[in-house]
Amino acid sequence: MNYYEFLVLFLITFFASVFFTWYVKRILLKAKIVDNPIVSEHKHKKGTPTMGGIAFLFTILLITSIFHSQINILVTSFIMLAAGIVGLVDDLIGLKVKEIQKVVVNISKKIITLGRLQLKPKEEVRVATPKAKKEVGNLLKQGKVEVVGEVPIKTEPEESEKIICQVVIGILLGLTGSITVLGGFDLGILMFPIVVITIIGSINSVNLIDGMDGLAAGIMAIASGACAIYGFLLGKFSIVSPFLILFAICLGFLIFNRHPASIFMGDTGSFILGAGYASAVLISDIPYFGVLALGVPIVSVIISLLHRSHIIKLPVEPLHHTLNHIGWSETKIVYTYWGLTLLLCIIGILGRFYIF
Repeated sequence: MNYYEFLVLFLITFFASVFFTWYVKRILLKAKIVDNPIVSEHKHKKGTPTMGGIAFLFTILLITSIFHSQINILVTSFIMLAAGIVGLVDDLIGLKVKEIQKVVVNISKKIITLGRLQLKPKEEVRVATPKAKKEVGNLLKQGKVEVVGEVPIKTEPEESEKIICQVVIGILLGLTGSITVLGGFDLGILMFPIVVITIIGSINSVNLIDGMDGLAAGIMAIASGACAIYGFLLGKFSIVSPFLILFAICLGFLIFNRHPASIFMGDTGSFILGAGYASAVLISDIPYFGVLALGVPIVSVIISLLHRSHIIKLPVEPLHHTLNHIGWSETKIVYTYWGLTLLLCIIGILGRFYIF
């Protein structure tokens, strides 16, 4: 592709993303498919339409129909569509309420323990863990806490079921035969496990980071845009196109998803972006820079895994919710994460062309 074709690709993708996001948002509002946050600090977001990633599916279908002769675009789009279907099913299952959890506030003048948390006076918390559910009754009788609300918890597929679906997506990518060499190494029989692990890691990194207005879309826009620039500077134009699509989709979505967001992408969107990014990195053979550019979500996943393994303790998981819990504003967190992602991308580009 030449410069003109890159510009056309970007503009079509961007405006398609804007239009389909606007259209899908209207449909979701009419259908009352909206978010009901479980984090108390995000109560004001109740009623915001979710599953906005459906707009990505329409955009990808349009781009594929126009640029189907470009193999990198075709394979990346195929994987994004497959991942989008999995994410969509996940979102649809989540429309069913699994349970109603109480939200309580510490009305005593002392710090009290509820589950694994230490509640300060006037601090609110959702009663989520089995241990907390057993303890809350006694605290209510003692007059130390008071119920201030209830939160519906959506039904979630088992983690094993999610992983199996992500493994299938990785296998589909491997079966395309588009990945044989990675980072200067001939993969051979190791191709399938490496592709599967990359897909799983990328999807879950993006999915976990998608918890604040514009956070995931902004990070993915910066990382994808940086990868496109990286490929352009290398003179490998085949690298540019799939990342340019991801970049344009995220920018179009950010018009509606930036703070204060009027739509959320849901698992449909995060699965599409995670799988699309992983596919583009693998097909383009830029694993080192690709991992560095996605460093912020990857670190966030590692911290969450350490928390779940009881190696460290977070008041709220994941890390960006903990930062919000201790007093950081949502915009401060988002801009900090965006800034760190941009910094990593700049370091990666400068390191590649001026150090290595």
